[in-house]
Amino acid sequence: MRLFGRKDADEGAEGPDEAIAGFWAWWQETRPQLDSMVAAGEPEGLEERLTPAVAAIDPGLAYEVAPGKEAAHALVVTAAGDAELRSLAHRWAKAAPPSDLLWEFHPSRQANPMAMELTLDVGGFEFALDKLQLGLRVPRNQPRVDVAAYHPIFGELDEESRLEATLLALDWLLGEDDVARWVGEITAVTFEPIDSVAAVHLPAVVADVASGYTEEEWLLLEGQTAGGAPLVATARHPLRPVDHPLFDQHIQITLPYAHRDENGLPVGDSLAALRDFEERLAARLLKLRDDAVLAAHLSSQGHRVIHVYADPTGDAAIHAKELIVGWEEGEPRVDVSADPAWTAVAPFLT
Repeated sequence: MRLFGRKDADEGAEGPDEAIAGFWAWWQETRPQLDSMVAAGEPEGLEERLTPAVAAIDPGLAYEVAPGKEAAHALVVTAAGDAELRSLAHRWAKAAPPSDLLWEFHPSRQANPMAMELTLDVGGFEFALDKLQLGLRVPRNQPRVDVAAYHPIFGELDEESRLEATLLALDWLLGEDDVARWVGEITAVTFEPIDSVAAVHLPAVVADVASGYTEEEWLLLEGQTAGGAPLVATARHPLRPVDHPLFDQHIQITLPYAHRDENGLPVGDSLAALRDFEERLAARLLKLRDDAVLAAHLSSQGHRVIHVYADPTGDAAIHAKELIVGWEEGEPRVDVSADPAWTAVAPFLT
C-alpha cells in the first residue's frame, strides 16, 4: 500500500466546487498516464502528478492509492481527521466518475480485510499490525471505545510517530469513518496495557458497542449559561458530523418566548407554541432527510435556540425562514453560516 501525506501550500483562489471540477477534468485527461504508472509500479511518478492535483483542491487534504474493494485500485482523498475538510472530501467523491475495473474513489480510508498482514516502515522500524496490542475501555453509557495502543517498536519512536502509526492502523482495521464514529480517546503507549488484546479483535468490540445505538435517541440535559443562568437542552444522541458529512451549513433558529418561569424557561402558552413550531420543523426536515438534520435545541433566558445542519445545496434554510414568519412572541431570526466541524453544537458531540 502506497501512502502519501499532505502538501503544504497556499490556498488557491478557486472555490471548492471549481477546484473539484478542475481535479476531475485533470483526471480524465491524465488517466492514461496514471494507469500506465500503476501498471508499471512507478509510485514516484504517480505521486509527482497526484500531489499537486489534490493540493489544488485544498492543501490540507491527504490521499493514498490503495487496493480497491471492487476495482483493482482505490484513490482515497481524505480529510485525515480534520473535521473542517470532511465535507470537501465527500464532495470530491460525490463528483467522481463511476467506478470501473481499474479505479474506485473514496473520501475516507476504508477498512482493509487484509489489515493484519500489513507492514509499514515507521522511522526505520517494521510496524506489523499482527504485533499490535490494544487496551480497550468502553466508558459507561457512552457510544465509544477508548484505545491504548502498544507495539514492540513504540519504545524506539517519538510520541508523534507512535500516534500516527496507531491512527493509520485503526483506519485499516475499522475504516476511517468508523474510527471517527466509535473510537474515543486514542493513546500510543510504550508499555503493554493490562488485559490488552490483539488488534484483530477491535472490529468485534466496536460492533458490539454500535449494536446498542441502532435507534434514534434524544437526551435531555440541564446546565448553565456562561453567565450562570439555568439552561435546558435536548440533543440527538449520538450526535456526530461524520454521520452527515455533506451537512456543513449551520442553520440557527432563535425564537424569543413571552411566558417563562422564574428560571427563564418556557411555560404555558409559550411552551405549547414552541412544541408546535418544532413539530412543524420536524415535518419539514423529514421531507428533507437527505439534506438536513435537527441536531439540538436549548432554552434559556427567554429564548429557544434550534440548531439544524444541512447540505447547503438544499432548501433547508429557505424552509426555516418560511416557518418563522408566523411566530408571534417577539422577533424570531434565522442565521445561516458554514460550520463543517459543527462547532456550534460542540458540547453535544459524542
